Amino acid sequence: MKKIIRTSKAPAPIGPYNQAVLSGNTLYTSGQIALHPETMELITDSIEIETKQVMENMKAVLEAADMTFENVVKTSIFISDMNNFAEINAVYGEYFNEDTAPARETVEVANLPKFVNVEISMIAVK
Repeated sequence: MKKIIRTSKAPAPIGPYNQAVLSGNTLYTSGQIALHPETMELITDSIEIETKQVMENMKAVLEAADMTFENVVKTSIFISDMNNFAEINAVYGEYFNEDTAPARETVEVANLPKFVNVEISMIAVK
């Protein structure tokens, strides 16, 4: 059985998907980009600000499922330019305890939705 997770504190889906799906004790999030949840405007002033918005959106989705970043077991980071890795990684790292950080892959891609610079998805377990 699956439970759809929705929150107004993260951007509404812009296609046929949900912000997250809880199946048993496992939460599968959709990728988050730097859309402001209230205005749906892209926040791309700098790669650091963009990444922070992505992580804040993800935080809201996790909270809607009664979870935190401590519950995250796996992340996928998609970036449009590997030259931005250090800046993205620095902001991302602010949200995790290094000793208990999740598994992760980081992949450079040709394009992302709305031509953003970073998209992140997560899997979390209660």
